[in-house]
Amino acid sequence: MGRLMDPGEAPLLCFGGPYSNRQALDALLAEAARRGIPPARMLCTGDVVAYCADPAATLDRMIAAGIPTVMGNCEESLAAGGEDCGCGFEEGTACDLLSRGWFAHASRQVTPAQRAWMGALPRRIELRIGGRRLMAIHGGAASINRFLFASAPDAVLAEEIAATGAEGVIAGHSGIPFTRLVGGRLCQDALWHNAGAIGMPAHDGTPRVWFSLLTPEAGGLRIEHHALDYDHAAAARAMRAAGLAEGYAAALEGGIWPSEDVLPPEERAGRGQPLDLRPVLWASPRRQGASTSTSVPAS
Repeated sequence: MGRLMDPGEAPLLCFGGPYSNRQALDALLAEAARRGIPPARMLCTGDVVAYCADPAATLDRMIAAGIPTVMGNCEESLAAGGEDCGCGFEEGTACDLLSRGWFAHASRQVTPAQRAWMGALPRRIELRIGGRRLMAIHGGAASINRFLFASAPDAVLAEEIAATGAEGVIAGHSGIPFTRLVGGRLCQDALWHNAGAIGMPAHDGTPRVWFSLLTPEAGGLRIEHHALDYDHAAAARAMRAAGLAEGYAAALEGGIWPSEDVLPPEERAGRGQPLDLRPVLWASPRRQGASTSTSVPAS
């Protein structure tokens, strides 16, 4: 099941993982309004519900806004009445043990109507923007809960992109933002873009969360990562008041995840280092010889 978005030559705001963090979603909606970007030109890569305190309220806001949203593994599991989040955590790991608490909390709160909304979400959203064809997915092309990080080899990302049949992918699930231009046997000049998550910091030692803007320009598609400040203290207090495990509440304040179980060595080495993500220009096909990245830091 999929759908088509065509923002044409207008900017698109991308984000992932609201994670039941109502305060972060409210801040993002306010930021989009400030920039003059309507919900129809926003894209969520899934996992609206996860770690934080307010799954039902966060769903209410997403549903009311009408933001195009890809089904994440959390939506898939909650809609089906599953017993766990379907994140793919290895049994007995810290992530697995912590997830049991927040998933049970979310499952108690969400309504039948919200489960129906989650179950009807598309697994893919096709985008036409700036003369390019992109595919939005949650994890991997074939596996909704596949973790793919910036350190993934070109060949791995190229295979995933080729499996979508698109020129590039917008994905979520991993929670750490990055943009890669990929070339190889299976695809040339392809894009893998992860906007990051707004519901949880990026394990970089700051409470900031992340979204991105994709803006068509004369030379191609400009991709910018943007940090978002929000009332993380209120979100952490809400988690503690709900009786959720301390690890993720502390992560909202300190910017460090309670576990690195899912992280490859390269990402573990970046623990606590504030991200400085620079814009990337994905050159239009007619300008393939041009430089594809800028040197101006993203805000």
